[in-house]
Amino acid sequence: MRDMTVGPAQGHLWKFAMPVLLGNWLQLAYHAVDSIIAGRFIGKEALAAEGIAAPVMNLVILAVSGLCIGAGVLMSEYFGAGKWEKLRQSMGTMLLFGAVVSSVLAAVGAVLAPYLLRAMDVPSEIFEMTVIYLRIIFVGFPFTFFYNALSAGLKSVGDSKTPLKFLAFSAVLNAAMDLIFLGVFRFGIVCSAVTTVVAEGCSAILAAGYLVMRTKELCPTRQQWRIEKEVLRKILFYGGPTALQQAAQPIGKVLIQGQVNGLGVTTIAAFQTVTKVDDFACIPEQGIAAAISTFVAQNRGAGKQDRIKKGFFAGLRLEVCYFLLIGAVTFFFRKPIVSLFVAGAEADEVVRLGSQYLLYMSFFYLWPAFTNGFQGFFRGMGKMYTTICGTVIQITVRTVCTYFLAPTMGIAGIAFACLIGWSAMLLFEVPYYFYGVTRKREAK
Repeated sequence: MRDMTVGPAQGHLWKFAMPVLLGNWLQLAYHAVDSIIAGRFIGKEALAAEGIAAPVMNLVILAVSGLCIGAGVLMSEYFGAGKWEKLRQSMGTMLLFGAVVSSVLAAVGAVLAPYLLRAMDVPSEIFEMTVIYLRIIFVGFPFTFFYNALSAGLKSVGDSKTPLKFLAFSAVLNAAMDLIFLGVFRFGIVCSAVTTVVAEGCSAILAAGYLVMRTKELCPTRQQWRIEKEVLRKILFYGGPTALQQAAQPIGKVLIQGQVNGLGVTTIAAFQTVTKVDDFACIPEQGIAAAISTFVAQNRGAGKQDRIKKGFFAGLRLEVCYFLLIGAVTFFFRKPIVSLFVAGAEADEVVRLGSQYLLYMSFFYLWPAFTNGFQGFFRGMGKMYTTICGTVIQITVRTVCTYFLAPTMGIAGIAFACLIGWSAMLLFEVPYYFYGVTRKREAK
């Protein structure tokens, strides 16, 4: 555990953020390796099936992880205030409520999988394969929830290293099983889905064992294994808006993808490549934001208002320092980075378009550094509806600008649409911070 109510803010934020961003990078690599192995050893049909199923599962997983993130903020507040009974009640309520919700979602998803895929107009030659894969992944969804819930609980008390260890174990186990059962024994896509579920189940079981054996402060007593209505109300108040916020991003990206699809196959390939670079570039900014949230929530629970402001500005400094690093790497190595993803006769044009996009983004990454920092602050302060408003403003403006700019400017227009969306988000968040939060706090 890490008590962020005492000690240097910069040190707490850095030590907390590093395992979070490493874990996020690992998850991106985890999914990439899974797809590479499936594509190489099963075939392009399996690769396509997993690619089609991914947006459906991502939407559900991001929504549930949002609920867990919101609940984690509440638990950080209780930890900072030293309210151990409330902390354990929150964990017990979240786990039981989540068990019910995730089980229902798993059953409904498995039943509705064919209808969802028909609505997505999945090609007939891979339809059955995709249905089977998606159903198995849905069945394993409760494991995904439990890992996210337990991880959020551990992070709420300042422990971001332990969830990283379990995630790393899961990633290595999944890759090893894929190589053995798909690469050596040549099993099909059913095995690919099963290995994913088994790996997620192992990470959830390890996290549960660690909670019981090593983190008694978080582990509910026998009497606390029940759904407390008042605690559940607070969890939903904190987690509900965050879940909606998490779900809004993939919906917006689907709409943006629809506009990109009209620019031709080469632009589509370039855009798919640079969005992966965007993910790797922006994930650390989100990790720093998670550290800010935990720091602010713990000190809010402890009633240490001065430390909240210090921690927030220390977090913004970290965000800017990271931008200087990633901006320089993207600017100077944009062509080699894009070249990693493509080969063949048309690679030169894809590299040209991707490099053009990353040239602009190497400067524009400063904007999400600030938006993520403010989002982390508002989340830690319990201003969940502020965070969702900011996200909706950003993705709406970005989507609309993409529809206007992409047809005339091409892939560069998509980059400028990102800039405008982030700017609109800051125009909402910065004034709200100074007039809606800071002045109200000073008036008390």
